[in-house]
Amino acid sequence: MIRFSRVINIGAATFLLLGALCAVLNYSSDNTEIKYSLVGSQEDVGFEGENDRSSHDVSSLPRCQQNMNAANILGFSFLSREIQDFLYYRHCRHFPMILDLPDKCGSSDEPEDIFLLIVIKSSPKNYERREVVRKTWAKERLHRGALIRRVFISGTSGTGFERERNNKILALEHREHNDILQWDFNESFFNLTLKQMLFLEWMERRCLHARFLLNGDDDVFAHTDNMVEYLQSLRHNNTSKHLFTGHLITDSNPVRWPRSKYFVPVQVHESDSYPPYCGGAGYLLSSYTALVIHIKSMSIPILPIDDVYMGMCLEAAQLVPESHPGVITFDHMIPSKQEDKFDPCYLKQQLLIHKFSPIDMYVTWHKLHSPRLQCNVTV
Repeated sequence: MIRFSRVINIGAATFLLLGALCAVLNYSSDNTEIKYSLVGSQEDVGFEGENDRSSHDVSSLPRCQQNMNAANILGFSFLSREIQDFLYYRHCRHFPMILDLPDKCGSSDEPEDIFLLIVIKSSPKNYERREVVRKTWAKERLHRGALIRRVFISGTSGTGFERERNNKILALEHREHNDILQWDFNESFFNLTLKQMLFLEWMERRCLHARFLLNGDDDVFAHTDNMVEYLQSLRHNNTSKHLFTGHLITDSNPVRWPRSKYFVPVQVHESDSYPPYCGGAGYLLSSYTALVIHIKSMSIPILPIDDVYMGMCLEAAQLVPESHPGVITFDHMIPSKQEDKFDPCYLKQQLLIHKFSPIDMYVTWHKLHSPRLQCNVTV
């Protein structure tokens, strides 16, 4: 898990102004080489003014130090740099917030009755995906009397001016849409679990009263109207009961092939099996279950595969993830190759499907909600 960003130290402090944005880069006169930093350059990428919703004091948390004892693990020197860094910083759980949403779920005195909180994992560079998601399935609205709210969760990406630009993009979106949570850690595949844990920490502080959560990627097609109706149909829909449902995966094993994206060596996870879990592209859970996962995660070493880690936390709590036939995190099947795989008639009864491009997502959503849509197929 790569929990650091690259910082370029090249002189005295420099201030760059872009409209209402102010990004501060910290420099040192000692040398000019690129260095690793645990939490980045601690840039202030927020806005001044009464409508500013960002967290400016990103240096309030102490830097988490590298665990040098990790180098003593048997076989450590043969591991890739990424996995070595994951082991060095695996214990780091808390990082400064760059962008916060303190009033997203209402105030402590007047909390909003949020029925479904949509939590979307998104890299800073995925601007187009976020814009389409906002206009389609994650649009904040009421459906059948149920309030739907949306947040994107992100770290930082890139180095130097690229990192600065990516942070400014998120800050602009944050000001306009009030839907970005960003922490000062490096955005990477190895940090997806960290991102989930940081969100659950935020939820416990800011949004514990939300009833249900959709946790998903920014390239899924989520039929959130169907989700609300499904959740409303449950006997216990007041979040006091366990719920964790999606594309259930059982009898899964760690990938030991080093060239695989999902490679997990024994130095990271000794067991040759994984507990049951739901595919990380998208799943539904109650706030009760989210809180239980957050509590259990405090005593379970982080695994870089985020959906498997959720299953580990559920297993520790003696809770079971469930399968829902409407959640498909692998390619969905259609009756004929001559048919359009994005035909809304094949999607109208589903809850979530992975994976969609922004164009396909936008067109399909509007076709699905067209009053002229007529379907003669049964899914």
